[in-house]
Amino acid sequence: MVFGQGAGPGGTAGEQSVRLNGLPPDGPMAPAGGQGDLASTPAAKRAAANTIESELEPRTKKAGDRPDDANGKIMSGLDNWATAAGMKTVQETWDQQVKSLMGRLAGEKGALRATAGTLQATDGERKARIGAVQSNFDKY
Repeated sequence: MVFGQGAGPGGTAGEQSVRLNGLPPDGPMAPAGGQGDLASTPAAKRAAANTIESELEPRTKKAGDRPDDANGKIMSGLDNWATAAGMKTVQETWDQQVKSLMGRLAGEKGALRATAGTLQATDGERKARIGAVQSNFDKY
């Protein structure tokens, strides 16, 4: 870092300014272990997608359906009351929120599966392109 006096971007003369010339060797932006490589685990992404499909989606659906019966009984017992109309609004809102959450889970599951495949395909394509590069050292 360089500290100095003078007008910086948006500053006035005489103010202190700080300019970052590089990242410190340690800290949140430093590469772990000195490596800046992207690490992707397709198996972990598939496992997460499978967890969404086998655990989160069924449990969310079950939890979302649970109030339907109880609210239906309440609304039928409160016919001709303003409370019944309010309960109907609550139930409709609940159903919309459950539907939205189920859609979000499905989207995340699909994205995880697509990302796992995309990254594998990209890695394979890069490996093939690098392997196809001819080097003068190959002659020796």
